[in-house]
Amino acid sequence: MFNLDVPAGGYAWWYVDGVSDCGTKAISVIGFIGSVFSPWYHWSGRGNPSNNCCINVATYGAGGRFTMTDRGENALQATPDMLRVGPSSMYWNGEQLVIDINEISSPPIISRVQGQITITPEAVTNVELPLTRDGAHVWRPFAPSSRIRVDLEAPGWQWNGHGYFDANFGTRPLEQDFSYWTWGRYPTRDGATCFYDANRRDGTALDAAIAFDRNGKAKLIDAPARTPFKRTLWALRRETRADAGTTPRQIKPMLDAPFYSRSVVETTVNGETVQGVHEALDLDRYKQPLLKPMLAVRVPRRRNWQF
Repeated sequence: MFNLDVPAGGYAWWYVDGVSDCGTKAISVIGFIGSVFSPWYHWSGRGNPSNNCCINVATYGAGGRFTMTDRGENALQATPDMLRVGPSSMYWNGEQLVIDINEISSPPIISRVQGQITITPEAVTNVELPLTRDGAHVWRPFAPSSRIRVDLEAPGWQWNGHGYFDANFGTRPLEQDFSYWTWGRYPTRDGATCFYDANRRDGTALDAAIAFDRNGKAKLIDAPARTPFKRTLWALRRETRADAGTTPRQIKPMLDAPFYSRSVVETTVNGETVQGVHEALDLDRYKQPLLKPMLAVRVPRRRNWQF
C-alpha cells in the first residue's frame, strides 16, 4: 500500500476525504512523497522525491484549517503498511486506515491540528487505472465506498460521515502530460461511482467512468457527457458528468486556489441524484512561474527532523 520506491522526478500520493453525515463539515488528507504541488519540489529540480514529502490536512466548515508542511527525507519513514512524515502518519491495521495528525496550520489561522481520522472501507478494490497510454501516471482507488470517523482536538470536530481512500503514482510531473483534469467520487445507492476525466497534452482525452459495488467490484459504465457548471472564485472552469437537461451545482466549498478546486458537488447521473467530492485542476495555470512564490506562503519548508 505504501511504497518509498518513487523514481527521480516522480511522485506518489495517498488521498483520503470525507463529508459529515450532516453535510456541514468535510476533511481531506494527502500523504505525499515527491509533493506535486510543492514549489520546493519544483525548485529542487525534482531529483529526490523523498526530500519533499508531507502529510497535508485540510478541514472545511466552521473553524476549518489548512496545513501542508514540506519536509526533508529525514522526516520520512515507510513500510508496506505505514507512511510517516514527521509528526503525522497513516497506517493500515488490516481493516482500517488510521491517520494520526499533529501539524501546524497555515495563515490566516495558525494553530495546532491534532487528532485521529479513521477510514473503514466497505471493501478494498484491486483496481488500477493508467491515466496515460504509457502508464506513466496511475490511479489506484483502494476504497471508494467507506465510512470515516474524525476525532480532532477542536470543538465540533468529532463526527462521522461517508469517506473515500485512493492513491496516485507517477514518473513525470503532472503538468508535463496533462493540461486539465477533473475527478469526482459520488456515493450511490449501490456503492460509489468515480469519474476521472483529463485533457492530455498529446491531444487525447481520458474519459473514465467506473461504478464500484459494496463488495469492491468495479465495472465501466456508460456515463452522460461532461457538463460545465459555475466557475470558482478564481474563475477556474469546472465540469463533471450530468444527465442531459441537468446542471451540476456546488453545495459546499472546500479548497479554492488559482489552479485547483475541491468542493462537494451535486449532480444527476443515470437518473440518480448524488452528492460527492469533486476536484478540478488546471495545469496550465499551475505551470506559471509566478504561482510558485504564492504557494510557498501556504506550503512552508521544514528541512530538519529527528524521530
